[in-house]
Amino acid sequence: MIIVRETTKIGRMSRYDPSAFPPFAVTVDLVVLTVRDHELCALLVKRGEAPFQGYWALPGGFVRLDEGLAEAASRELAEETGLRAQSFPGSLPVGQTPAGVHLEQLATYGHPQRDPRMRVVSVAHLVLAPDLPSPRAGGDASSARWAPVSELLGEEQCDGVPLAFDHGRILADGVERARSKIEYSSLATAFCPPEFTVGELRRVYEAVWGVVLDPRNFHRKVTGTPGFLLPSGGTTTRQGGRPAQLFTAGGATLLNPPMLRPEP
Repeated sequence: MIIVRETTKIGRMSRYDPSAFPPFAVTVDLVVLTVRDHELCALLVKRGEAPFQGYWALPGGFVRLDEGLAEAASRELAEETGLRAQSFPGSLPVGQTPAGVHLEQLATYGHPQRDPRMRVVSVAHLVLAPDLPSPRAGGDASSARWAPVSELLGEEQCDGVPLAFDHGRILADGVERARSKIEYSSLATAFCPPEFTVGELRRVYEAVWGVVLDPRNFHRKVTGTPGFLLPSGGTTTRQGGRPAQLFTAGGATLLNPPMLRPEP
């Protein structure tokens, strides 16, 4: 075992010159997805300041010197939209919030010209939750709204105006992450309330994938996948018709066999 003495490390640090390296900033951008009116929707904020003033963008902002990336993502979500994510540090497992909001790191974006102000590296996060409330604008956002993903992807436009920065690409990556992960993980239940029916879960898959699924086949698959769903013991008539059995998310994180996405 090699032992590095503290005096050696101090000596090396004394020769370190931070000015020898170009400065850059770190931001967090949030792809916040929910299902509203049976459509997969993304949260957008309208920028109230330059650059891209008046453009729709993903919520986010600069990371402070005294906070980590997850903490910055949680703070920006609350400041710009009024939505609450996990408080860091906390006693809950990473990725879970008191309201069941799912938050995970998505990807890092660092093209030298992605921000006209300076060199900025963005660490994007994916946020998923059921029945998220109407957002409110805050921070440097002049307004905020939910927009159907079907209207944003492909053309990467909202109200005829391209999304700010490289947020069109970040949004597309976040949506594809959600679409692919619900194939092999229990992530689809993050869009559902604590207790839900198989029909409600099916509509989540249909909204995220943009397809129509056969109800009987879907019921057979999800109830036959070990650890995916657990009966809660209750029923509901909120969908109309006969009482439907209520379930909660099971303990399985990976689905075997997976829920394969149908071909478009």
